[in-house]
Amino acid sequence: MENVELQKLVEDISSENFGKPFRHSAFFNKRLRTTGGRYMLRSHNIEINIKYLEEHGMEELIGIIKHELCHYHLHIEGKGYKHRDKDFRELMTQVGAPRHCNPIQSSMKKKHKTLLYRCTGCSLIYRRRRRINTDRYVCGKCRGKLKLEKTSSE
Repeated sequence: MENVELQKLVEDISSENFGKPFRHSAFFNKRLRTTGGRYMLRSHNIEINIKYLEEHGMEELIGIIKHELCHYHLHIEGKGYKHRDKDFRELMTQVGAPRHCNPIQSSMKKKHKTLLYRCTGCSLIYRRRRRINTDRYVCGKCRGKLKLEKTSSE
């Protein structure tokens, strides 16, 4: 789907579900990471994360567009457009817009590797994400030498 098709889709959803025209721009923004879409207060444009269309399909994309159009129309009318406002919550239930979108699997945080160091003196285990210079650092309990046990994923 291209930006032109997205613009047409947003205009159609706006007129069908809200009964009002969408007079600004809607486009895909590949740099969005943690959100499905974003309504810009100053320019009144809507940015959509294209990864949601690729991973979750058209139904999820339409839900995101409805959510952002709720922000758009309420802001234009001078009503409460923020998530906590009553006007926003009521309009979302009227049009069937989701409060949150499903998480993207490709951008989920990868599990960090864990390094296990064991003291040769008292057998105390240290869990670290970063490597330790074992020639320089010693056990904090007994001043024994540290030895790398194993590397594992959490």
